Amino acid sequence: MTGLPIGPPVDATPARRPGPVALEGRYGRVERLSLHHAAALWNAVQGHDQIWTYMSSYGPFADCKVFTEWIASRVALDDPYSYAIVTPTGGAVGIATLMDIRPAARSVEVGHIVYSPALQRTPLGTEAQYLLARYAFETLGNRRYEWKCNALNAASRRAALRYGFVFEGILRQHTIAKGRSRDTACFSMLDSEWPARKLAFERWLAPDNFDTQGRQKARLGALLPTPPTS
Repeated sequence: MTGLPIGPPVDATPARRPGPVALEGRYGRVERLSLHHAAALWNAVQGHDQIWTYMSSYGPFADCKVFTEWIASRVALDDPYSYAIVTPTGGAVGIATLMDIRPAARSVEVGHIVYSPALQRTPLGTEAQYLLARYAFETLGNRRYEWKCNALNAASRRAALRYGFVFEGILRQHTIAKGRSRDTACFSMLDSEWPARKLAFERWLAPDNFDTQGRQKARLGALLPTPPTS
């Protein structure tokens, strides 16, 4: 023993890798991305070029053919591992991935998030994040869950805090995205924090949290045990 400070012991059993699951929710589901989702996704995102502004290397797309080819390229990847966000009627309206998968560190990131206007500001949009976080922690066994975004993407930064992630800092000149310098904002959630976040998600998603017009009564952030720091 050197007498120098070291971290606490942890279970070093590697986390499981994401797989082709269907995560069922009250407002829809999250399922493995497939080519059969391409047409519905294209209908949901076409004409909304602002969705792709902060994506590092792709979008917007010229037409359905080019978009479908991109979907095919995503389906073939194991990291990021892509999921479609699907309404109760079966229409895909968004994409999210589990990425930077590091089983030995028991860490994974949620990213490459594409929310069409039909998904934005809906219970399903929030529920999809709940389902993926629950899967990452409870099924895959991760101890760290990350969210990273372009530091200029104010909407993504607000979303991370709303979902209970903790702001960790800015990686300056972290990468080059579409020929432009990108600083990256980093957020995380830990397995020790997940139970309280899970309870807040479930309280927010409960039917009695919405009025007859579908408007929320309590904000998700207000249900968290302590406000996320920024």
